[in-house]
Amino acid sequence: MATTHALAQAVVDKLPLIFSTLGVLVAVILLQNVLQGNPLSSFPVIGAELDGDEKRRQAYMVKARDLYVDGYKKSSVLVVSPKFLDELKRLPDHVLSFDAAIHETMHAKYTLIETGNNTIPHTVKTGLTPALVRLNASISDEVQEAMRREIGECKDWTPVHINKKLLRIVGIVSGRVFIGPELCHSEEYLDAAINYTIELMDLRTAVEALPPWIRPFKANRLPEAKKLRQRVQQADAFLRPIIRARLSNQNAQDKPNDMLQWLIDDQIKFGLDCSTEKMARLQLGISFAAIHTTTMTTTNAFYNLAAHAELAPILRDEIRSVLAEHDGVFSSTALQAMKKLDSFLKETLRFHPPSAGSFQRKVLQPFTLSNGQEIPAGIIIEVPAQAIASDPDVYPDPEKFDALRFYKLREKAKDDGRIEVAAQGQFVSVSQSSLTFGYGRHACPGRFFAANEIKMIMANCLLKYDVKMVDGCTERYPNFEVAGLSIPDPTRNLLFKRIEE
Repeated sequence: MATTHALAQAVVDKLPLIFSTLGVLVAVILLQNVLQGNPLSSFPVIGAELDGDEKRRQAYMVKARDLYVDGYKKSSVLVVSPKFLDELKRLPDHVLSFDAAIHETMHAKYTLIETGNNTIPHTVKTGLTPALVRLNASISDEVQEAMRREIGECKDWTPVHINKKLLRIVGIVSGRVFIGPELCHSEEYLDAAINYTIELMDLRTAVEALPPWIRPFKANRLPEAKKLRQRVQQADAFLRPIIRARLSNQNAQDKPNDMLQWLIDDQIKFGLDCSTEKMARLQLGISFAAIHTTTMTTTNAFYNLAAHAELAPILRDEIRSVLAEHDGVFSSTALQAMKKLDSFLKETLRFHPPSAGSFQRKVLQPFTLSNGQEIPAGIIIEVPAQAIASDPDVYPDPEKFDALRFYKLREKAKDDGRIEVAAQGQFVSVSQSSLTFGYGRHACPGRFFAANEIKMIMANCLLKYDVKMVDGCTERYPNFEVAGLSIPDPTRNLLFKRIEE
């Protein structure tokens, strides 16, 4: 049986095909393709004009977004892909699994990323998000101090390696909430949190570049794998004494008010593993999720701000006006009132989504869609988020970056009394046409914290600096496109100059 399974897996790994139908992209790696009739044989094959599976896989690595758009256009005329989201989100996890999809697509076998742990999303929802109202003041202080240190005075136009600086700013600010005010400035903590994130993604990219059948033999011997293992050991060594001290102080009346403590409390509450090793790995997982995605979104926003000189006065006027009405405090209410800034950030997500797909799930048990199409177990399904965001039937003039697109949409919807439509235009909202944060019960639970953090960073920048491209450049820096991911160029500088007050 084991030999049969191993042989089957070897065959399966050699047959990656990307399918799309009814607006739902399905990545199929199935033994049935060879031994049985393919249950998805009626699906149009993306890249069919390419000669062989390996060429299709290589094409996916370098132009996945084009393939997603192609698949979206080839979808059945009976329905549009988002129509299936509501029925898909109702399927239980033992049928359609978010964790299993992450485990597979993040190559957890090699990256060792923690999956299948429900403590983190539960703690974010019940601990972090409700605490934002009282934490926003300290988050704002951290943002201002981190920007002062990292970006500096810039009395004249000064080049700033913005992605590198944002990694530190986001690391410090996130660390303030994740591990506390004393430790978030520690260079040892920042080194662990920032570089674990980068090195994990480096390994994922390196594994993804390998042909599937080679991965079991070579992935663990990649230099990126060795580097990541060393990073995890260093991070564990730093975090474990801190966690051990927290665990020995559980009966204290003045326990720290941060994510690490809430995680420890929840692990104990639910009778789960609360060892120093387990908690260190959970803390690394939180840093990975928060620092990587938040930095990418904020870098994209800075590149857009620098490339569209007309935006700064509009956004700056709103920020000043809102703060004047809220005693200069970045409260939750004030941040919600910055609707033009919110729109700018949501348009940044629409125009530069981090991934071509969203709502990624692995099918653990077969099920049938409402149109009668059977979906077999063993495949991963995705919704083509980037193609939807570029659909002129969904967003008029989609190839234009319109920073106030969602502001105008919200204002019109509010004037028309369509409150729900107005709410869907917010940065943190998820809908069938806005899928960057996912959809359904597994939508990103940390998006509310991330939104506040990004808004505070952008607002403080706009209040203190002018920003422009280098060398008189007017074209926005292009993103790197790798296997469906869109990554803002991390090597670029922007010019910053302090505003005269």
